[in-house]
Amino acid sequence: MKRMDSPGARIIRVWERLSPLPGGAWLFSRLLGWWVPYTGTLGARVLELSAGFAKVELRERRRVRNHLHSIHAIALANLGEVAGGLSMMTALPYGARAIVTNLSMEYLKKARGRLVAEGRSMPVPAVTDDTDHLVYADIRDQVGEVVARATVRWRLSPAVSDARER
Repeated sequence: MKRMDSPGARIIRVWERLSPLPGGAWLFSRLLGWWVPYTGTLGARVLELSAGFAKVELRERRRVRNHLHSIHAIALANLGEVAGGLSMMTALPYGARAIVTNLSMEYLKKARGRLVAEGRSMPVPAVTDDTDHLVYADIRDQVGEVVARATVRWRLSPAVSDARER
């Protein structure tokens, strides 16, 4: 019998099983990169995860730097989208699906060192028809200053009950 829960509930179950283990957050982050291959190229690490909230870390290294010796704008956008995406997926109710339709970034200062993005999804309404939903992610540096803000617009739709999507 198929379990009747949302993809986000399954993600949280994997997180709750792995995160308390030594190296569990690292393993979860690698699995996330396997599930979402482009996200895996960033090398970010999930620090916290719950329904509607995600905290994700990015270490500065050569791979994510620009010519100004700071973290590249697109790496920041990717980090904001990862945190926002995890917070959205974990808040999504059963029977709904979501896709990003807009990502906007506000860059406030050069990003250097260890960064932490916090994605927050406001409570998701019941999804009975196509609707837009905004998710926000603040990216902070080592001293806690916001270096960038992501706003992600998601199009929520009722899931198609089709065996191919299971």
